[in-house]
Amino acid sequence: MRKLYVKLAAVNIRNNRQLYLPYLLAGVFSAAMFYLVMSIQDNPGLEQMRGGAYVAVTLLLGVIIVGLFAAIFLFYTNSFIMKRRKRELSVYNILGMEKKHIARVLFLEMLFTAAVTIGGGLLFGIAFGKLMTMLLYRMTGFNQSVPFTISLTGCRHTLVLFGCIYAVTLFYNFMQIKLSNPMELLHSANAGEREPKTKVLLAVIGAAALGGGYYLALTVADAVSAITMFFVAVLLVILGTYCLFTAGSIAVLKLLRKNKNYYYKSRHFTTVSGMIYRMKQNAVGLANICILSTMVLVTVSTTLCMYLGVEDALKRRFAHEVSVVSYYNAMPEHPEEVDALAEASLKDSGRVLKGHSAMLNMSLTAVRTDDGFSVTGIGAGTDYSISDVVLLTILPKSDWENYTGETVGELGCGEIALAASSAYEKGTLALDNETYQVKQICAYPETDHDYLDDMADDSVFMIVPDREALGQIFTELKQNWDEERVSLQIKYNMAFDIDGTAEEKVAAENTLHAAITAYNDGHPSDDAKDSYSRTYVECRAQNRDEYYSLNGGLLFIGLFLGAMFLMVTVLIIFYKQISEGYEDKERYAIMEKVGMSNAEVKRSIRTQILTVFFLPIGAAVLHVVMAFPMIKWILAAFSLNNTALFALCVAVTALVFLLIYLLVFALTSRSYYKIVGNQV
Repeated sequence: MRKLYVKLAAVNIRNNRQLYLPYLLAGVFSAAMFYLVMSIQDNPGLEQMRGGAYVAVTLLLGVIIVGLFAAIFLFYTNSFIMKRRKRELSVYNILGMEKKHIARVLFLEMLFTAAVTIGGGLLFGIAFGKLMTMLLYRMTGFNQSVPFTISLTGCRHTLVLFGCIYAVTLFYNFMQIKLSNPMELLHSANAGEREPKTKVLLAVIGAAALGGGYYLALTVADAVSAITMFFVAVLLVILGTYCLFTAGSIAVLKLLRKNKNYYYKSRHFTTVSGMIYRMKQNAVGLANICILSTMVLVTVSTTLCMYLGVEDALKRRFAHEVSVVSYYNAMPEHPEEVDALAEASLKDSGRVLKGHSAMLNMSLTAVRTDDGFSVTGIGAGTDYSISDVVLLTILPKSDWENYTGETVGELGCGEIALAASSAYEKGTLALDNETYQVKQICAYPETDHDYLDDMADDSVFMIVPDREALGQIFTELKQNWDEERVSLQIKYNMAFDIDGTAEEKVAAENTLHAAITAYNDGHPSDDAKDSYSRTYVECRAQNRDEYYSLNGGLLFIGLFLGAMFLMVTVLIIFYKQISEGYEDKERYAIMEKVGMSNAEVKRSIRTQILTVFFLPIGAAVLHVVMAFPMIKWILAAFSLNNTALFALCVAVTALVFLLIYLLVFALTSRSYYKIVGNQV
C-alpha cells in the first residue's frame, strides 16, 4: 500500500510538471540564495575586513529579507498549484480514496518537493559559495584568498527555515482537503464569479494614498525628512497601487466596454469581457508585479549608484586628503601650534603639500527665527520644525579670507558679513539677545564642505570682525548654555592636500595620527581649567576601504535581493499566464467553433498582454520617477550628490529590467497560446 502512495505521488508530480518544475526551480534558487547569504555572513574573513561590521549588518538584513520573501512566495505558488489540482484531487475522492489517503499522497509529494529544493539549494549554494564570497571581496576591495568551506550554520538555518515553510504549506494543503467536499473540489477550478462592481470609494482611497505618497516624495527638502518619511511614502504608494489596480482597472474595463467601436471587435471583446469577470484576482497579481518591479528598480539602481559613486562620496565627505580639528573650551591663544605640528609631520613623511587652509570657528545648531537665529533655546522645549534648523558657523574675517580666498570689507563693532546656502535679505541679524548689522553678503562656498553638515537643510557662515569678537560671542553664549545637552566649544579646522600614491598617503596619515595622539597625551584636557580639549584627524585614504566595504556590501545584497524580486516577478507572470490559459481554454474553444480563427485568437492574446500585463511595468517606472527626489536626498545623507550618476543608474537598470520583462512575456505568452490557441 505504501508503494502505491509513493507511485501516485511521483505520477502526480510528473503529470503536473508544467506547474511543479517552476515551483521546484524557484525553491532550489531560494534555498541556494538563503544559504549563500548565511554562509558569507558566517565567513571568518569578515572579521579581518576593514568595515566588515558594516558588511555583516548588511548581510543580516539580506538574510531576513530573503527568508521572508522565500516563505511568502513559496506559499503563494503552492496555493496556485493546489487551485489548479483541485479537480484531480476530487476525482481521487469520488473514486473511493478517503481524505486521509489523499493527505498521505500530498505528504509524500511535499516530502519529495522539500528534499529536491532543500537538497538542490544546498548543493548549489555550497558549489557557488566560494565564487560568491570572492565576488563580495572584489566589490569591497578586500584582498584575501578564499578557501573552500561548508557553512554548517548556513546548512542548519536553511534546513530549519525551509522545513518550516514546507510544513506550514503542507498544513494549509491538509486544511484545503479537510474543509472541502468532493463536488466542491470538482467544480472549484471552474467556479465563476459575479461581475465585480465599480468600487468608487476604494478608487478614491487609492488615488488619495498614491497622491499622498507622490507628494511626500516630490516635496521633501532635506535628507532628514527624506529618511524619516521614506517608509511612510512607500506604504502609501503600495496601498494606492493595490487600490487603484483593484478598483481603477475595473472602472477602465467597463469604460472600454461602453465604447462600442472598441469593444465589439473579436480581439477586444474576448479580452475585455473575460478580464472584467476575473479582475479581482488579476488586479492583485498585477499589483504584486508592479510593486516587485519597483523594488527591483529601486534596490539595484540605488546600490549600484552608491557603489559607482564611492569616489564622489569620499570627495564630498572628505573635501581634502587630511582634515584635522582641534577643540577648545575657551578662546585659544595659539591654535596654530597644532597646525604647525600637522604640517611638519606630513612633510617629514616625504609628502608635498598641494593645498592648505585653516579656520578658527564656532559651529552651532541654530533655529531660524523672525529676525535671525536662536542657539540657546534649541532642544529646551522650543517648538520648531526640522526645516527651521540651520548649521551656523561663526568665524573671524581673517579666517574666512584664508579659507575661501575672498576679501571681506572692513567690519566694525556689531557688524557682520554673511554667506548663506539660502538667500538672507534682512539688514540685521539677531543672535539670541544680540543684534548685528549685516554689512556684506559673501558668496557661499559651494565646493569645499569640510565644515558643513550635509544633514542640515540650511548652512550659514556668520563672519565677525576678528577673533576677539568671536571670543566675546562665545563668552556670552556660554553664560546661558546647557552643557548637559552638548558642549559649546571653539574649533580650529585644518585641511591639507598631499601628493603620493594611496599607500604613501596612508603611511603619512598613520604618522600624523601618531603625532596627534602624542600631542593629546601631552596636553590632557581639564574642562574646568584648560582651554585645550582634544584634536582629531580624519583622512580620506584611510576611510576609502570602509566606504568600499559598506557600498560594496550594499551592492552585493542589492543584486541578491534584485535577483530574488525578479525571480518572484517572473514566476508570478508565468503562473498568471498559465492560470489565464486554463481559464480561457474552454471559452476560446467555443469562439473557434463559431468561426474565430487561430490568428484572431493570437491577436486577442496579444491585446491582453499589451493592455494588461504591461501596465505594471509602466506604473513601476512612474513610481521610480516620482521617488527620484526623495531617493536623491537619501543618497545625499551618504555624501553622494551626483544626480547625473543616479539618473544613469536608474535608466540602465530600467532598460535591462525591461528587456528581461519582454523576454519573459515572449516565453510565457507561447505557453499561454499552447493551452488556448490550438483549438482549430
